[in-house]
Amino acid sequence: MRPSRATLPGRYATIVPFEKTHGDDLHSITALPEHEELWRYLPHGPYPDRARYDADTAGLAASEDPLYFAILREGRAVGRCALMRIVPEHRVVEVGGILYSPQLQRTPAATEAMYLLAKYVFETLGYRRYEWKCHSLNEPSRRAALRLGFVFEGIFRQHMIFKGANRDTAWFSMLDSEWPARKAAFERWLDPGNFDERGRQKEPLR
Repeated sequence: MRPSRATLPGRYATIVPFEKTHGDDLHSITALPEHEELWRYLPHGPYPDRARYDADTAGLAASEDPLYFAILREGRAVGRCALMRIVPEHRVVEVGGILYSPQLQRTPAATEAMYLLAKYVFETLGYRRYEWKCHSLNEPSRRAALRLGFVFEGIFRQHMIFKGANRDTAWFSMLDSEWPARKAAFERWLDPGNFDERGRQKEPLR
């Protein structure tokens, strides 16, 4: 099956099909000059003007591959992500296009969003391989991949020209045979009992 425009509800976050209105929510918390660093390793942005942002947002909403989703917290879009390079005949798909606003970063909702998408890929779609790729210099993304249970597979040297410069790409994957253990770890971490009264984790995601 190809991924569809599904809604994936969770305790802390909900994933919904990306629409242009979600771009309106995200603009003030991701696309202003002070948010420039958020776009360093994304193919689009940063955005000096709203017209270009709106045009790109409309393109994301219409795209089938990558297939974009908004990440909602308390009913408002605070991030987005996509399933991309979708190959149903081999049951392989990549998660990418991840944009987390400051309001989403380092929250249970941020982790749960990745859990919900992985669960959808393995349990609903029945895929065998789930990929994560990032610029080799993107240390936060590489740390996130390992924390979320992806396995580092190596560096593709001179993989592409990215924003006018070379990009070596770090490849990570998670397999269907690994998902049961990853799922159990996610669910232990996401349990409300793992957070104190200030919302801080008691045990890290392992």
